[in-house]
Amino acid sequence: MVADPTSVFALHRFGFGPDARSAAIAGDPREAILADLDRPGAGQLTAPHLRSGGEAARAAFNARAAARAARTATTTAAPAAADMATSQSATPQTSSPPASSPQPPGPQAASGAAPPAGNPLAAALQQVFRDEAGARIDAAFAAEIGFAERLTWFWSNHFCVSVAKAGVRPLAGAYEREAIRPHVLGRFADLLLAAETHPAMLVYLDNARSTGPNSPAGRNRGVGLNENLAREILELHTLGVRSVYAQDDVTRFANILTGWSVVPPRLEHGGEFTFNARMHEPGPQTLIGLRVEERDFEQGRAALQMLARHPATAKHLSEKLVRHFVSDRPVPALTERLAARFLDTDGDLKEVARTLVTAPESWDMGDRKLKRPSEWMIAAARATGRAPDAAVFIRDLNLLGEPLWRPPAPNGFADGDAAWIDGLAGRLDVANAMAHHVPDATDPAATAEVALGALATTETRTAIRRAESRTQALTLLFMAPEFQRR
Repeated sequence: MVADPTSVFALHRFGFGPDARSAAIAGDPREAILADLDRPGAGQLTAPHLRSGGEAARAAFNARAAARAARTATTTAAPAAADMATSQSATPQTSSPPASSPQPPGPQAASGAAPPAGNPLAAALQQVFRDEAGARIDAAFAAEIGFAERLTWFWSNHFCVSVAKAGVRPLAGAYEREAIRPHVLGRFADLLLAAETHPAMLVYLDNARSTGPNSPAGRNRGVGLNENLAREILELHTLGVRSVYAQDDVTRFANILTGWSVVPPRLEHGGEFTFNARMHEPGPQTLIGLRVEERDFEQGRAALQMLARHPATAKHLSEKLVRHFVSDRPVPALTERLAARFLDTDGDLKEVARTLVTAPESWDMGDRKLKRPSEWMIAAARATGRAPDAAVFIRDLNLLGEPLWRPPAPNGFADGDAAWIDGLAGRLDVANAMAHHVPDATDPAATAEVALGALATTETRTAIRRAESRTQALTLLFMAPEFQRR
């Protein structure tokens, strides 16, 4: 139980909500939150059973090939069977065949094997996705504090990809583990490079085939330039929309990024990043007024380093961090403090996170943001101590409008209350289902003390006490306004 309201508030704002272990934070909540950043392996996910992105891409390719082969075998078997049946019926018969004579083979017998049950490609992709989702959900549920994990979710949404795009589904979980997690407490420049060079991002934003018009491949094949990745890096990932760049910068940056591609999955190292010099636009480029010399792949790295250190990037990222953790309303003093720390430390994200936690504006309990569905469901699970079932969790996220790794656009899921307030009614059914599945011994009043402590209002305590059943009491707790907010 966490009696101190500041401690409970801290766990909701910076973590995934209290659980049975949360009493340890009561002495000094700020230091407890900061200590989560210094924990060995903070933000990382140890899951040796999960495939790398390249392995997942090759497995998906092999499953697709197997499905195609099965379809081919089925479609070619039918004409062969029909021909055999026609041949047998045309042969003169001296007497009727005995009842035990074998009949002409049907499509299954002619193919040599029964058609595969279900869709092997869909099954393979679903298994990869569910394994990755389960590891992510378990990490959030098991986190003692959860600040480093929340930062991982924040940066994963900032550099989002979508499984709705063909080719991304087997890669999304690996992308978060390989590109996001290793750098959430490191330098932004390293996080930026890791995200933009990962095959999931290159496929999602169509850069894998982007070809410079004057490159050898562009001259020989007439393939074209794609500006999607360049535009989203400038607009969403670094400088921010309507900042210091123009459309000409988008085109020049797209030229710089040509050749950043993915090894075809049928080849050795398939599904991994590669720089294809034949696709790269030759020559220097000017980006936001600065010359970037031609150095093949290093030209793109240099451009990202420049963008990572730009003051507009510091301001844009700081505004997003404030909006996510603190308030939908602008908080200029806090934004400026974070941006200054970002620039002073060369984009040290751990130091920026520490500045966020130590800032007095971050502890304003009068301005609490609405949790997104995923955070809310994790908070409910932690309060009751019942680990979420991955398949059910994924289904409920779909129902509540936050499908895992499937944002509606490259700018990710919205962080403002307005985007989620209309969906609160839909949370009632999910809350009731969660309440139904907690252990029978779970006491609603005790759970409310764990989850809310001194933050629980008189109205919430009264509603829980007067509930007609344990299930109803827990549902009321999960739907309480103070439980819905961080």
